[in-house]
Amino acid sequence: MTKKLSFLFSILIIASVVLASCTQAAPTEEAMVEEPAAEEPAAEEAAPAMTFCQVTDTGGIDDKSFNATAWAGMEQAAADFGVTVKYLESQQQSDYEVNLNSFIEEGCDLIISVGFLLADATAAAATANPDVNFAIIDNGNMDLPNVRGNYSDIQEATFLAGYLAAGMTETGKVGTYVGILFPSTQAFMDGYAMGVAYYNEVHGTTVEVLGWDMETQQGLEVGNFESLDDGRALGETLLDEGADIIMPVAGPVGAGTLAVMQERGSGLLIGVDDDWSVKYPDQADFILASTMKKINVFVYDSIEKVINGEFAGGEDYALTLDNGGVGLVYGTGWADKVPADLVAEIEALIPQIIAGDIAVMPTR
Repeated sequence: MTKKLSFLFSILIIASVVLASCTQAAPTEEAMVEEPAAEEPAAEEAAPAMTFCQVTDTGGIDDKSFNATAWAGMEQAAADFGVTVKYLESQQQSDYEVNLNSFIEEGCDLIISVGFLLADATAAAATANPDVNFAIIDNGNMDLPNVRGNYSDIQEATFLAGYLAAGMTETGKVGTYVGILFPSTQAFMDGYAMGVAYYNEVHGTTVEVLGWDMETQQGLEVGNFESLDDGRALGETLLDEGADIIMPVAGPVGAGTLAVMQERGSGLLIGVDDDWSVKYPDQADFILASTMKKINVFVYDSIEKVINGEFAGGEDYALTLDNGGVGLVYGTGWADKVPADLVAEIEALIPQIIAGDIAVMPTR
């Protein structure tokens, strides 16, 4: 009996297992098909960063003058637009062509030539490479479809500086000299001398300009934009001849003149291109004012136009009193020392110059 019960119990267990397996649903064909994995969206290729390149004139990138001012425009563009900026320094004029060609080979989106002296090399490079964009400072009328020119009505600002110098001199003599004479630097000298002449006309004075003759268009010329020793020598010459205010139009060469003034404890300097009292804070007491030529504005504007696809060669960008591209700033040590009536006279000249009511260049 026990064996029979055991056998029946085993049969019942097997039957229950079979029944349970039969009640499970068979997998459908749909459930057996694997869904393909979703494809990852293709990563969008980032646009290559644009590169903007500057070829300096001699004097170096940190000349505290036009090379440095141009580079300030490059750095501002890099900060604002996230582009790459780079420069090559020209130690001598034979470097112009070499540096321009180096940047052409690198594929720069815009090459900026700093200064009139690079005009020939830039024209040759632009002609040989019509698909490369160039911009040049202090040179207009290039008449090339891939070159944007620039000129400055700096004579408007130096006219104000000449008027200021004539009003501040104690010796009745003011001076100036130039690094290398060409149309852009000549405009500095002419404007300065015209400002002195206008002050004499208004006030009945006879302030004399040493170092520049508007009649002959000749004056003191260094022959370079680098030598501090030459700046010292010309500064000493002009001070010894009685000029107590000097405007060197020679980039960093003028720092040699400034050093002489500091050593002697006499004389005042008018800087060019940038605010020299900021560039040379330790000598600010000897910096009466500076004539501003904001070429950084031209550099920045040219880069922005390339980025926006609006760059056009064959045109010139002018820096003027009217658009704020040129101007006069008083030195940090002299802003509150220039007589208020003289400041008012100078301010009153600005709208007259803009309107063309006052001549700031000699008649030729």
